Amino acid sequence: ITCLDISSGGGLGVSTSTDGTMKIWQAANGEIRRLLEGHVYDVNCCRFFPSGLVVLSGGMDAQLKIWSAEDASCVVTFKGHKGGILDTAIVDRGRNVLSCSRDGTARLWDCGKSACLGVIADCGTALNGIAVGAADNSLNLGMPENAPSEREVGTEGKILLLAREDKKLQGVGLQSRQPVFLFVGSDAFNCCTFLSSTYLLAGTQDGNIYQLDMRNTNAPIQVIHRSGAPVLSLLPYQDGFIASQGN
Repeated sequence: ITCLDISSGGGLGVSTSTDGTMKIWQAANGEIRRLLEGHVYDVNCCRFFPSGLVVLSGGMDAQLKIWSAEDASCVVTFKGHKGGILDTAIVDRGRNVLSCSRDGTARLWDCGKSACLGVIADCGTALNGIAVGAADNSLNLGMPENAPSEREVGTEGKILLLAREDKKLQGVGLQSRQPVFLFVGSDAFNCCTFLSSTYLLAGTQDGNIYQLDMRNTNAPIQVIHRSGAPVLSLLPYQDGFIASQGN
């Protein structure tokens, strides 16, 4: 099992696996409700849209798919990445979604027209994880070179975090596509998440969890190191966070 998510209401769970399938579960009793089939090879990531009725997934087949959790149909398939998709993010209510890939790009997609709205970043190294969040007003997100498409919804004032294989953690203005910061860590970054509009967390392959203030990324607020096992996922929880490691 490569990824899990729970619907906003808490009723359903979704899981993805290296066997190429996805399952929708009844969260209360673990009963399988739907089998989602259509990816070739490993499925790497899944998440529910805010509605809790629709699921976004990405796989090693370089395809991003949207599924109905109610009848298991694949509603949309996005193609454009040249390598396996490693993570996704949903902008606001989900008219636009984001994906990152082994091909080094992060892309913004329009769900209604199933089209790519643009490459947000092209890093030349695998992007292992992304997160999107509202940025503090004091952060300069840059200005877009071209006026955004009217199909781009909810990208203003947002920052995209990129957890890169080349030991860098990058912040990019989602609407501007301009770099905001670049932080160099001890090893490949596997995952990242927001704690607030100013604070973020990111985890590395050699077991470090960095807490950074996006307004000044010269030095981390703290570095947590429990073991040398890779940090694989991070999730804000109450006043702290949950981390999973490869041990």
